[in-house]
Amino acid sequence: MPVAVRSFAKINIGLIIGSLRDDGYHELRTVYQTLALHDVLKVEVQRGSGIEIRCKDPRVPDDETNTCYRVADRVLRLLKRRGKVVIAVEKQLPVQGGLGAASSNAIATLYALEAELKEPIPAEEKLRIAAEVGSDLPLFCVGGTVLGVGRGEQVYPLQDLPVMCAVVVTPNVAVSTPVAFAAWDKKHDGEARADKLTGNHNSDRINTFSRSVHGWLSGTLQAGRAGGPTSGVPRDQSRGDRAEALLLDLVRAGIENDFERVVFPEHPELREVKRALERHGAQYCSLSGSGSALYGLFGTAAAAEKAAKTLTDAGTPAHATRTLTRAEYWKQIWK
Repeated sequence: MPVAVRSFAKINIGLIIGSLRDDGYHELRTVYQTLALHDVLKVEVQRGSGIEIRCKDPRVPDDETNTCYRVADRVLRLLKRRGKVVIAVEKQLPVQGGLGAASSNAIATLYALEAELKEPIPAEEKLRIAAEVGSDLPLFCVGGTVLGVGRGEQVYPLQDLPVMCAVVVTPNVAVSTPVAFAAWDKKHDGEARADKLTGNHNSDRINTFSRSVHGWLSGTLQAGRAGGPTSGVPRDQSRGDRAEALLLDLVRAGIENDFERVVFPEHPELREVKRALERHGAQYCSLSGSGSALYGLFGTAAAAEKAAKTLTDAGTPAHATRTLTRAEYWKQIWK
């Protein structure tokens, strides 16, 4: 029997694009957060050789360009194992949507293949393979609330945010991340030249973002600690108060996604989706990654479900969901 795993989505709570590095990548800062929305992967090792990708969605590549293929190939070479690896992907998450679907699929393949082969892979080797294949992959080796630095591949687990209700909107628009980065470079070419002359390398913007995130998380999470303002409050009510404070402070902190500055002018319909989320009660809205998916964070599940239904009925595909803590992520990954 194949090993079945869930492949969860992520959103970016803030994303700052720094200077272009010598290796051709941009320096980034972001907070990743995993969501309950997911694909399902089934991985099996059969007699023979090769790697076969099966998916009903024609947009999912079935060759070595597929991230699942690339991870499976590295795992087989690392463990010096042979066999035919069959990876069946049941898609629910959008392709090129900014929700990390391809990256999540790849990490789900890694863990499923490890279980199928019954040979443990050291954590450092998993992270190495993940970082080799793509910038977003390592976050899915951690789950929950994660700080991403470098080109996004250096990941650090943060204290989990309280569970929040969300609406994810998946417009039928494909946004190319390389094209979005190129648009950013063109828009900020003068700033980039100035940075090279001064040696600044956008460090001020990176540092400002880091301070904003630290202040936002520290200020909000203090409320849930022993002796804090919510001490003595029932657990469920305390969690709700923390989530509410988190959303208010997130807006005040001015934490934004830089990609909106170049993606929205190119795809104005995505800006309209953000405005629609705000009109329907989202307390914080943002593009996820480079898009095209957007999300809104809501105070209650009922508000999120109502907004998702209203948007979907109006012709904009939307899904009510919730964030996943690290513990929930690892408990629910095995189907």
